[in-house]
Amino acid sequence: MEHRALLVEVDATTQLGLLGFLRGRGYECLAVSSTGEALQVLEDASFGCTMVDLSSAATADAGLIQCLKLRGPNSGPIIAITDRHDNGVEAISPEVEAVLHKPLGLAELQQVIDNLARPAAGAQALEQPDGRIRQEMNLWRSPKMMEARQILREAARVDVTVLVTGETGTGKDLVARAIHHFSSRRGGPYVKVNCAAMPRELLESELFGYERGAFTGAHKLKIGKFEAAHRGTIFLDEIGDLHPALQAKLLHVLQDGEFSRIGGKSTLTVDVRVLAATNHDLERAVTEGRFREDLFYRLNVIHVFVPPLRERVVEIPLLANYFVERYAKLYGRGGFTIAPAVMERLKQQRYPGNIRELENLIKRMIVLDDPYLTRIGLPEAGADSARLQLPAPSVVEPTLKEIGRRASQAAEREAIAKMLEQTGWNRVRTARALRISYRALLYKIKQAGLGGGRPSARSFTQGTPP
Repeated sequence: MEHRALLVEVDATTQLGLLGFLRGRGYECLAVSSTGEALQVLEDASFGCTMVDLSSAATADAGLIQCLKLRGPNSGPIIAITDRHDNGVEAISPEVEAVLHKPLGLAELQQVIDNLARPAAGAQALEQPDGRIRQEMNLWRSPKMMEARQILREAARVDVTVLVTGETGTGKDLVARAIHHFSSRRGGPYVKVNCAAMPRELLESELFGYERGAFTGAHKLKIGKFEAAHRGTIFLDEIGDLHPALQAKLLHVLQDGEFSRIGGKSTLTVDVRVLAATNHDLERAVTEGRFREDLFYRLNVIHVFVPPLRERVVEIPLLANYFVERYAKLYGRGGFTIAPAVMERLKQQRYPGNIRELENLIKRMIVLDDPYLTRIGLPEAGADSARLQLPAPSVVEPTLKEIGRRASQAAEREAIAKMLEQTGWNRVRTARALRISYRALLYKIKQAGLGGGRPSARSFTQGTPP
């Protein structure tokens, strides 16, 4: 029977020793580096035990342990790891059920594990994440989502990269989680990274980790997300926002499974399946030179498209009732129901925020106890919604952003025209000189209207005919 252990903010040296010890005894281990990650993981998974570093150098505290306990049985017994040899940990955190002192002794560790850790792969524990995924997938009733379900089922059987596309809020994360849970890597970690949530420098250290002393403030070794996802799955959300420099490093990992930590001299090898998602048109980004073509084809082995909610109207009542059942109990509104007339109104909405928007709307209805939408305004469909729209002004002044965009396009067109003239309209040499791909150059020539002849750069800047 499988065992699962969650490690929270454990320092690199101790973590490596724990991972080796626990995995050698049949444990599946997941290490997280922050309180938020720990709480997110416990939303969907249960563990036989949770080990929290309460050392003087760690940021975890009694508040975190109380939050873990609020998750019910999901965390299992809380085992504190500390470099303090007094009774301070027990005094600060009465929820702690055992304490391990650094440096860890194997005999003490084995005794604590034997006494406290419970297997989490029994009926209720492993059914929880899998059951929730199946429950939400059962709400997919539209033809397009039935097709998406068939594709992800097939993709889960083969260890290849998958690109999930669709508008914001359509449920791309659920698709990624489903692929992981139905794959052979189900027993390994599932690590999610939002590529748009942090700047390039922070994202690089988050993905690949760093060595102690790699830069100012790097006081200890940090294990990156790729290392944490070893023998599991990493989900790169908002991959279209990834910086070009990181695109090259990600491509290397996909090709060879190798990378180096920031400031590191050695090469690390990982066994990780990569799933990616975006709400951008990556093919257009490739054409425009904003996304690497070779990386795109590496990611797009299997493509799953998640349609917007407005194309899945049949699912709106199912989703609404699912959210009512889920949040009415959470917010203490037992018996809350949605009347048929109100459900019809919900089905007529466009939902630019898709499922996330519908979910938040149901939350507001429950919290405000407004099942008939008398306090929450909704735009009416048809003629009524048209009546509510304000007439557009006859003259629209360009925004500062639009002015900048036009100036940038004009400068780019001038540079391309000048280089084409210098190379005698040799497009290959022009693309090489401008340091863009040949396909991107062809796209930009067409976009700038340069394909009809051989005008000079001077003619474009002055507006005279060629």
